[in-house]
Amino acid sequence: MDVTTLSTLLDDAGLTGRGGADFRTGAKVAVAAQHGADLIVNACDGELGAAKDAWVITHHLAEMLAGAQAVTRGSIQVAASRDSAVLAQLRAQGVATLAVPRRYVASEESSLVSLAHGGLARPFMRSAPVVTGSHDRRGRRFRPTLVLNAETVWRLSQIMDRGVRWFRSFGTAAEPGPRLVTLVNGVARPGVYDAEAGLTVEELLSVGGGPVVEVAARWFGGLGGGFLPAHQEAGVRWSRAGLAPFGIAPGSGVVDVIDARADPWREVEAALDYAAGESAGQCGPCMFGVPGLRDAVAALRRSPTPQRSDQVKHRVRQLAGRGACHYPDGVAGFVDSALRALRPVEVGK
Repeated sequence: MDVTTLSTLLDDAGLTGRGGADFRTGAKVAVAAQHGADLIVNACDGELGAAKDAWVITHHLAEMLAGAQAVTRGSIQVAASRDSAVLAQLRAQGVATLAVPRRYVASEESSLVSLAHGGLARPFMRSAPVVTGSHDRRGRRFRPTLVLNAETVWRLSQIMDRGVRWFRSFGTAAEPGPRLVTLVNGVARPGVYDAEAGLTVEELLSVGGGPVVEVAARWFGGLGGGFLPAHQEAGVRWSRAGLAPFGIAPGSGVVDVIDARADPWREVEAALDYAAGESAGQCGPCMFGVPGLRDAVAALRRSPTPQRSDQVKHRVRQLAGRGACHYPDGVAGFVDSALRALRPVEVGK
């Protein structure tokens, strides 16, 4: 199948990126073909709790590679975390790999492109989209490179094999196709499962046996996501449209159940503690803003006062829209969602 036909097929199917950005895959493939782009398949499972990339590599590697070969005539590399079982499995199968540091921002699109060109796995400010070829602020030039998530490439292969009608028999008209979900904690059988947009949240959790704890909230999408309180869950559907009124999205497909018997802000602080150590060390919002937000939340939990509550909100506003890779922006959105959705830290006691 020529790439023009493939791009049209993917547009007809409505496939969007399964890594969290939800951009139209057909459009990305078309631009990549115009610029003779190489391909990096991202199998890093970079989000907190994510495991679906490893699942795809373990169960559907041949199909994924077939999809990758259909996308480009250039080079193909599969990116996986250093010293991971996924990387070992890929190398054992003779797949060209890109060994990525175990750092949150290292698997961001431009980080992978930089690493593939002999640089550090750090995001860079783009002069143009990486798929068209770009250079960083120091003038380093990068070949056109298309970066697609492992599940996206596998779904692409399925569409080629099974057709548009099969793909659109799952999901909704606006968000078609099967998609993987990682159920992390609080269900009977945590793991990776096939799901689809349009399931109610209750139906989604039932694929893992349903909740086994008293539910305070559902946490969608890891550090780049947010929370849906249990009292607002009735009838809410797992889709961009269904979750949008709550300021969240399916994102990378990670779902965690927050136990009502525990302090939900302990989990928020633990996530922020992790986030503060994941800086690429090159942008002020990432190096100083994220740790500052972590410290503000920790101080509020230790000694709740109205002033400390206001400081957390102020730091959230400061971080919004900042950073080369929008990592601080995502962390700020995560805390903002926690402030809106979780049981409040009791101020003034």
